[in-house]
Amino acid sequence: MSEGTNMSFLQHLEELRWRLVRAAIAVVVAAIVIWIYQVEIIENVFLAMAEDDFITFKYLCKYFGICSEKLNVNFQSMTVSGQFSYALMMSIVGGAIVAFPFIFYQLWAFVKPGLKFKEKKMAKGIVFYVSLLFFSGILFGYFVVAPMSIQFFGTFQMSKRIENIYTIDSYMSTIISTVFYTGLFFLLPIVTYFLTKVGLFDSAFLKKYRRHAVVIILILSAIITPPDWITQIIVSVPLLILYEIGILVAIRVEKNELKSKS
Repeated sequence: MSEGTNMSFLQHLEELRWRLVRAAIAVVVAAIVIWIYQVEIIENVFLAMAEDDFITFKYLCKYFGICSEKLNVNFQSMTVSGQFSYALMMSIVGGAIVAFPFIFYQLWAFVKPGLKFKEKKMAKGIVFYVSLLFFSGILFGYFVVAPMSIQFFGTFQMSKRIENIYTIDSYMSTIISTVFYTGLFFLLPIVTYFLTKVGLFDSAFLKKYRRHAVVIILILSAIITPPDWITQIIVSVPLLILYEIGILVAIRVEKNELKSKS
């Protein structure tokens, strides 16, 4: 959509349709590549997390004295199409993650022409920063949150008489959902920016409920990590930093709003 050009409602829909088509093609292309290398990805990305020599466990053991053990579990598929279904899901979700910058660019390119000059200036480089935050969250989820969750739930036993036998769908969905949602959670500063712009809340609101946010983050960290304070801090600190960045973003938006009115 060219800037400064008036378009009808149907033309806007057509523009949006083609941008969504381009985004879908990018996801499919990335998904095909992942599908081709699915064996290597399953072995080195997913199942590697069940080993005691996974990079996160090695560093935790070396620098923090928190040593993990190899998960004594057996993996199995309980349905005829189980392995195929989760290989397909892995490819599609992985394709969406890999193509995320292009997907966001297509959405941004559709919205951008309708913004004012100052709004465009304030949002300069937004595709880069959104992608950076998203992939930072993906890496944090994969190397910190997911392995700690897998290690905790994999080693937890109510009784030695109960054997852990994971279904591959449960194991993979835990990793995929944890990593993907952590990536989305890292977009908190961007979400704060837009919600402040539309006036849903301000920096005073975020400051007022800072203590509540800290408690919620600590509770979430305690749920998704093993019950020791070191790993809980490792998970909590980045989330708290993101919340504080969100406050700074809200303050900056408010200052720019005041300047534009004066």
